[in-house]
Amino acid sequence: MFLGLLNKVKTSYNNYYENALAILASVMVFRKPGTIVILLFIALNILFYKRLKLDTKKWLPILIIAIPFLLDLFFIWNNTEISDGFKHMEKRLTTFVFPLLIIGQAFTFNLKKVLKIYSICFSTILYILLIRFLIIEPQLVEKYLKGIELWEMGYSFANSTSVHAPALNMHVAFLVVVNTYLFIVHAIHNKWQLVTYRFLLFIASIFMLLIINTRLAIANALLGIFIVLFMELFKKVSRKKLVTITSSIGVLLIVVFFAFAKAFPYIIEKYSSVTFAHMDKVGELDDFENPEGAVFNSFVTRVSIWKTAWERAQDDIIFGVGAADGKDELNQAYIDTNQVFLAKYKFPTHNQYLDFLLKFGILGFIGVLLYIFHILWIGWKWQHSIPIFFFILFFTSNLTDDFLIRYDGITFSALWISIFASIYWNNRLSKDPLEIENS
Repeated sequence: MFLGLLNKVKTSYNNYYENALAILASVMVFRKPGTIVILLFIALNILFYKRLKLDTKKWLPILIIAIPFLLDLFFIWNNTEISDGFKHMEKRLTTFVFPLLIIGQAFTFNLKKVLKIYSICFSTILYILLIRFLIIEPQLVEKYLKGIELWEMGYSFANSTSVHAPALNMHVAFLVVVNTYLFIVHAIHNKWQLVTYRFLLFIASIFMLLIINTRLAIANALLGIFIVLFMELFKKVSRKKLVTITSSIGVLLIVVFFAFAKAFPYIIEKYSSVTFAHMDKVGELDDFENPEGAVFNSFVTRVSIWKTAWERAQDDIIFGVGAADGKDELNQAYIDTNQVFLAKYKFPTHNQYLDFLLKFGILGFIGVLLYIFHILWIGWKWQHSIPIFFFILFFTSNLTDDFLIRYDGITFSALWISIFASIYWNNRLSKDPLEIENS
């Protein structure tokens, strides 16, 4: 009787923990509610601290995931104001807390369960916020339906949620691929009663992605869909069926995107001529009479920033300029090179690899590569499409943005990498096979 009660308590804890992870992942992108849920999650772990089992082999993935925090800690002396250095270290504290608590759990999570709850919760939150936006911004919606300034509604919708549009769409791109994965898994196992609503969630997340409409997120989502299709179907179906299903999904996506482009033709212009215009003006943006109107969100601006950041980073390549001083030093470099437009808006690096190179020197650059490529290593060893896609998503997103200086990127990566690493290492240490269906 006692053993039965003990097993019931153990099972309940496992289930509640998985639910907590899914809910945390669903609200984490929104800073205020996300911070509250993170604090509640930490309190839950403190309450059940005896459940932690920190095997010595688990410390390696914990420390790899904690690299952004450890860089702040080790280079705290390199900031002009030590107090500012501590503020940056506090911002990246979750890269240590999440792996410590999540990888430290003694049981293996059911990844499919976490993804199912996350998919439903995050989709629901997004569409509630979209309905709210349609009510409070009818003028923008009317312009959008007429194909006028399509970018404005996507960025305005993101701003109405208090989230930067590229960050929100990075999360939505992950949601699209999660929905693809769950749809395919249910279809493979002939769970047709679930396939219909999973398909609807998949289509709904695609349209949400297109509404916010950031270029890299859309490209990543498309790539992720085909990665999931190939990896999951390759294991379970014949090659003939694999080609048939993949082709059918491909045709469906082409129809959806062409229908969207037909309704809103500016999207074609945005993804071609607008994106790569004026590339001969790298570092010479002040030649434009109105750079705000001509190149504010264009690729040439990003490249101009990267060029300046790279040149400034070389002056302090060994130890960097300090986490707290990086932005000021980059802005001073704009002034020193007489780039008035960039100096006026104090643009950050918009590239995480250059950002850490500037702030922490060569160790920072190596550190961020270890942090991100660790995801690929887990996915490759596990042969699971979700962590492999997560690597592609976070690796490419940080080529054009710096998500390890932002709350929504720090927590997003630290949580999901910790979940993947926990499943992989708990199975490896227990010498159980990593079965996709059961994890």
